[in-house]
Amino acid sequence: MRLVTYRSGTTQHIGVATGATVVEISKLAPDMLTLIEGGPALLDQVRTLAAQGGEGVALDSVELLAPIPRPRKNIVCLGMNSAEHAYEGQRARGLPEKLPEDPVFFSKAVTAINHPNWVIPFDSQVSSQIDWEVELAFVIGRQGKNISRDEALSYIFGYTILNDISARDVQSRHKQFFRGKSLDGSAPLGPWIVTADEIADPQQLRLSLRVNGKTMQDSSTNDMIFDIPTIIATLSHGMTLEPGDIIATGTPSGVGLGMNPPQYLKPGDVVEAEVEGIGVLRSLVGSS
Repeated sequence: MRLVTYRSGTTQHIGVATGATVVEISKLAPDMLTLIEGGPALLDQVRTLAAQGGEGVALDSVELLAPIPRPRKNIVCLGMNSAEHAYEGQRARGLPEKLPEDPVFFSKAVTAINHPNWVIPFDSQVSSQIDWEVELAFVIGRQGKNISRDEALSYIFGYTILNDISARDVQSRHKQFFRGKSLDGSAPLGPWIVTADEIADPQQLRLSLRVNGKTMQDSSTNDMIFDIPTIIATLSHGMTLEPGDIIATGTPSGVGLGMNPPQYLKPGDVVEAEVEGIGVLRSLVGSS
């Protein structure tokens, strides 16, 4: 199922997107976090309601929001989780080419969440080096700690797309990831969550990103240095994961920082992040 959060008029709802229609399911859960916390039993009720059809509305008549518009915790992200991306970043910074021995985690603030088809803010007084990063993200479906690799995928509720917008000059100035990755609007998310049962193998999905129709990134999730079971097992070692936690798995090569000369987003650019089996997350670069 494709689960969406959307606004119709002034009211926010959740629903199931089927083809060109959205079937509202808000009577079963008021928001996406409540739905996720409801577990398999509630999800079965959603499937039944969606199969019955009910009163749907046209998908193009509603405003899609990030499927989880306000997570309870920061988005957890992976840095340098693609060999070629790690190398291109190190070359751009004049550093030795070396792959991480363990997953590199950082986070994006919840206030960075942005919605499908919305504007990515651009303020040259804050940053003039706004970069793109298409990523597969997954949403945790049940609480767990010290999760084994073998059980890891069973903790996933579903998958979505994150564009890890990065202010490279801010990131470089502060010598760490968090601030340069957490500017307002720097986490476009969506356009929906695809439930885990619909993704047979999350390590075999094509990732691509286009700027104004030109392909900048084109890779696959099988290029990850640390696969999703490793990510979950490592992150949950001594740390509790909870329903609704969002974890982004890292971007492949092809970011603006790695180009010669570097190329960054500018106002008016259209960015399309695509993940096979999920869809396209579109954003417009604007001004603040």
